Parts: sequence; C-alpha cells; structure tokens
Amino acid sequence: MLCAVRSLRCALSCALGWQGGVGVTIPDSIVLSDVRWSIGSPVGDPGGFGQVFAASDGSRDAVVKFVAKAPGADREMLLANLDGARNVVPVWDSGEYAEHWVLVMPRASYSLRQRLRDVAGRMTTADTLHVLADVADALVDLAGRVVHRDIKPENILLLDGRWCLADFGIARYAEATTAASTHQGRWTPHYAAPEQWSFERATSATDVYALGVVAYELITGALPFAGPAVEDFREQHLRDAPADLADTPAALAGLIIECLFKAPAARPSAANLAARLEAVSTPVPSAGLSALRNVGLGLTLARAADDRNAARERSAAEERGQLADAAAQLYSRISGQLRHAVETQLTGLAPAPSSGLERWTVTAGVGRLRMGAFARIEASAAKRLPFVVVACGTVSVEQPTNRHGYAGRSHSLWFGDVQATGEYRWFETAFMTTPYPFTQAVSPSEPFALDPGANSVPAILPGQASIQLAWPFTLVEPDRLEEFIDRWAAWLAAATAGALQIPSPLPERDPANSWRP
Repeated sequence: MLCAVRSLRCALSCALGWQGGVGVTIPDSIVLSDVRWSIGSPVGDPGGFGQVFAASDGSRDAVVKFVAKAPGADREMLLANLDGARNVVPVWDSGEYAEHWVLVMPRASYSLRQRLRDVAGRMTTADTLHVLADVADALVDLAGRVVHRDIKPENILLLDGRWCLADFGIARYAEATTAASTHQGRWTPHYAAPEQWSFERATSATDVYALGVVAYELITGALPFAGPAVEDFREQHLRDAPADLADTPAALAGLIIECLFKAPAARPSAANLAARLEAVSTPVPSAGLSALRNVGLGLTLARAADDRNAARERSAAEERGQLADAAAQLYSRISGQLRHAVETQLTGLAPAPSSGLERWTVTAGVGRLRMGAFARIEASAAKRLPFVVVACGTVSVEQPTNRHGYAGRSHSLWFGDVQATGEYRWFETAFMTTPYPFTQAVSPSEPFALDPGANSVPAILPGQASIQLAWPFTLVEPDRLEEFIDRWAAWLAAATAGALQIPSPLPERDPANSWRP
C-alpha cells in the first residue's frame, strides 16, 4: 500500500506547480518548525492553487499543501493574520520545500463541494442557512482585515461541525504574482464579483458577492450564471440577472439577490448579512409579518433591476471609452497617410504645423486641404441614430469663394457600427441642403460635414428633411486608402487654382441603403 501511495505522489508531482509551476517529488515526511509531518496520499480534487496531501505528526490529523513559489509574491502573502477570527481554517505550520511554500492545516471532514456531490447538487434550506451563517460569521470577523477574493465551495470546509473558510491568503498570493500565467487564476470565473472583472479593488463586498453565488448554488442546484466560456462569465456577472429563486423563502431569496447586486456598495455588509441570516432562521410569528416579508422581496427585486441597469450603463460607458481610444488610433493613421501622400507630391511645400489630435492644414496655391480634430461623441448626442457612433472628425477642401458663391466641400468621418451591429469602423459621408423654398443654408460648402446629432439625424431617419445625405456611408480602412487619398488629392488640385466646382447632380453617389436600418 505504501508503494502505491508513493507512486501516486510521484505521478502527481508535475501538478504541484500551479498553472504550470515547477514540479517536485513529494517526500515521505517533512520537518517544519521542528515538527515532523508524515505525508500520505493526495486529498481532494487535483488542480487549483497547489496540491494537498494527507499528513500527521503522530497525534494530529492534518493536510499539507505545496504552493509553487511564484514571481512577485512571497510566503507572507499566504499567511494573513487571522487571529481571533471565527470559522477560518487555521495554518498550524509552514515552511518551504524545494521551489514550494508548504502550509499545514487541520484536516476537515469534507468540503462543501464534496457535500454538494453527496446531495446531488442541492441542499435543504436549513443546511444552506447553516453554511451561510458560519461563513458570514467569518466575514464579520475579517472585515477590514483581509479579503479572501476566491470564495467557492472548494474553499469552504466542514471542520469540527462548522463550515470554515480555507485558503485565506492564497487568492491574495495569486493577486501579487507577476507571471502572466498566474494572473489567469486569481479568482474563479463562476464566483467572481463584477469589480473583479473590471479589475477594481476587491473589498469585503467582493466576498459577500461570492457567498451570494454559493448561496444561489446551494438553494437551486445551479449557478446564477452558467458561462460556459470565460467571456460569457464576464458578461453575465457584469450585466445579467440570475433566474428567479422559485420556491425559496422570501427573506432568504431577497438576501441572496442583494448579495448579487452589481454595485458593491449596494450589497449587505458582512455584519448585516450575518444578522439577517439569523432572522431568516427565526420562524415568522404571524401572517402579517410573513406578508410583509413578501413585500420586502418585491422591493428588493425592484432595486435589483435598478442596480443591473446602472451596471449596464457603467459597463457601456467603459466599452464606449475603449472604442473611442481605438478610434483615435485609427484616425491618426488615416490622417497621417493622407497628409504624407499629399505633401510628398507638393515639392517645395513648407511643412504645416499640427494642432491637437491630427488637426492640420496643407495649403497649395489658393487651395487648402484640412483634416479636422478628432472628437469623442457622447451617447446622448447621437441616441436617435439607428446605429452607434462614438467618435467623429472631418476632412475638407477649401478655395476662395468663386462668382457662383462656391467655397469648397467637407465630408464627415464617423466611427461607429454603421453597417453591421457591433462592428465599429470609420465611415465617410457628407450632407447637402435640400433645395426647398425658404430652406436656410447650413454651410457655405456643398456637400458639407455634420457631427452626429440633432442636425444630421433627420437626414438619416426616414422621411423628408431639409438636410439630406449627399454621400453614402463609405468604409475608410487605414490599410486601403488608395481611392480615398486619390479623390481628395484631385479635389485639392482643382482648388489650388480656384477651379473646384459644386457637384452636379447632388447627391454625387446614391446614399440609399448604405447604413443598417
């Protein structure tokens, strides 16, 4: 039997380094702090941060955990000061072996994950409340001291009749490592709070959220968000609502929903959570109070909807900012290539200075080619458009006003999902004044540029309007600018002698169906 255990230990040696860390051959025993620990067979499921083996010092049953030393984190990260905290698995001994830190802890009866397997994935309300109350007591004692960051059924162990949190410090250790591979496992996607997905600071509210996920899983037998891919988990935790908690007592259902609020400040504190769990366990003395609890659940559900809407707005604003950043880089490339192509053909031209993000003017004869400044567009400014626009710019050719009153043309550049939902690109378009009686001219140029907003919206929405499209939405790709550059170069060449003419007819190209409905 001993040979079989040794063989199994050797087979698992390569798994000891978390996320591809350096493996180690497990010894039969190890001395830490002058105590010799005999090491036995593996304990629990393989994988995770480190590997766990049964151990004993002759009088105490324990487990020994080997955690690969990772760049950027040290042993102290694993040993948070948890003195006096209830329902936390203590670290009895610690040290190092080969390229691993070693932790020794008391051996628990089993993990919550193992318990879930025994009951086919769903626990009774009474058993669920026992788990939640014990873990909430731990969070109360640890609030303001340490954040676990990775609460899940695998890290909740039954020890001496109480459900206790294990691996405090492990998640913080992973957080501190600098290796890119270790960053992938800082937390478990199934239980990670919205602020973790946004890479914001974890707080006690982060642990409350994870406990809410655990509670939902215990009471329903399913996760509130099912993934399955990491990208799916991110989207769901940031924006989605879990399915209703059917057949769950109103007070418990409402409390779980509050734990799963997207905004950390909206979740109950650890102390509030513990107190309310105790109240949930107390029988309701009257029908009136029972009815009032149901009213409270309705109010919580309404708050949850508001919370999700606010989270979606925050997430949408973050995504919009990232799109605008990408748009700025592409705009700079388009602008730079146009300017370079024009200036290389105008020998002897003095370089013109730029002003702001790619805002410049090239003058040749009496003609001027201008690239307008890049501008971010607020969502509210273009909300009536049938597509999303996050940024805009302009390009124009000008000449002295001729005897017909014509001074040149300008086109809009819009960055949005104009032609396919969710596919953001730069598009060129332009506008014109409809020759209605009493129509007031918007611009001395024709066609002319407009920003996404009140003036341009009527030209794109169905129906007659005094402003209409004069140029179809045309994709402008930084790597395929030949036609774009050649066209503007030709217009500048005409403007250098004041010979640019108003297009006839207008629109020059049919704009119909050049954007999605």
